[in-house]
Amino acid sequence: MSDSSENIAVVREPAQVHGLLAEYDTPQKLIAAARRVKEAGYTRWDSYSPFPVHGLDPAMGIKPTILPVIVFIAGLLGGSFALFFQWWTSTIDYPWIVSGKPFWTVPANIPITFELTVLSAALTCFGSMLLLNKLPMPSHPLDRIRRFARVTDDRFFIVIQASDPKFDARETAQLLESTEPHGALETVMEDVESSTAIPRGVVYGLLVLGSAAIVPFALATLSRVTTTTKPRFHIVPDMDFQQKYKAQRMNTFFADQRAMRLDVAGTVAVGELRADDHFYRGKVDGAFAKTFPSQIEISEETMQRGQERFGIYCAPCHGLDGSGQGMVHQRARSLMQGTWVQPSDLHQDVLRYKPVGELFQGISKGIRNMPPYERQIEPADRWAIILYLRALQRGNAASLEDVPEAERKGLE
Repeated sequence: MSDSSENIAVVREPAQVHGLLAEYDTPQKLIAAARRVKEAGYTRWDSYSPFPVHGLDPAMGIKPTILPVIVFIAGLLGGSFALFFQWWTSTIDYPWIVSGKPFWTVPANIPITFELTVLSAALTCFGSMLLLNKLPMPSHPLDRIRRFARVTDDRFFIVIQASDPKFDARETAQLLESTEPHGALETVMEDVESSTAIPRGVVYGLLVLGSAAIVPFALATLSRVTTTTKPRFHIVPDMDFQQKYKAQRMNTFFADQRAMRLDVAGTVAVGELRADDHFYRGKVDGAFAKTFPSQIEISEETMQRGQERFGIYCAPCHGLDGSGQGMVHQRARSLMQGTWVQPSDLHQDVLRYKPVGELFQGISKGIRNMPPYERQIEPADRWAIILYLRALQRGNAASLEDVPEAERKGLE
């Protein structure tokens, strides 16, 4: 007897039957065949289709899996962990005062909580789906059946496995024949030639990648516990070292040594020229205008617009009637007794006889405690407010002579 390994013969086990394969050319026939197989009591079998077939799951008797419950629990745990970790970090491990705000609030931490909830649920769904379906399966007996390749195109199949307790070669074949399959049945043999072991090249490659993935973390850990006289290595250096001057820094290139340059005299932003002094500044030849600009139409519509804007911006302090008894005044007077200054009464003579341009200037730039409204109210709306104010002032100071003769009797 020779001891040479060359004389040792490789003996393979005989292939065993995996199951019976039946092919169908329409989804309706597949559903009908699946219903027959289920009614026959088979439990280890499956259907294959190139696209989802509505009604196939009930025909096969497939019940809802536990996957939704697993995903829900994973999402709940992920969200709970995110909330807990943010609370622990902000209130216990590293509390940080920001403008007197609470260390931790629910609304501010919802984005990260949402992200971890979705991430945990998605990854768990993917992994659980693979496990519940006993995947991945690099090699399957059906992969060796040439006609089965059409399952990704236009054919439908049913396979009853030989491991099913009710499987009998003759009876199972008769059952599948009764479903009127397309073409002859085919016996599927177990794949005993393909190896189920992971190739060594893949194993070594994974080991190399895993080892390389540890290197960045090791270097980061080393840099935290060591010191050096050399600057840090920057992959994108312009993020920290940019050729620029920061605000309020010195620049000796200019005579005034200021890095921040002033606007050139007379510079006006695009769309901000506003050369019409009457409309935009309330002045004519340098003096306050006594008339409304030509862009403002003296009409009932303009008056109503001014009344609406007056109610929004003026009435809170001056009151709807302009007497200075607005809700802001009522509230402030109760809280600041002795120190609160009442808003101006818009009906006093000094305001009644002021030019409309000066009133426009007061609304635009503000006066005393009244803030400027130039950025909040458009010029046309400011003029509309003044138009309504003039009507309000005239109505408050009206005499009997201002009422038409036809309506005086009712007032007397």
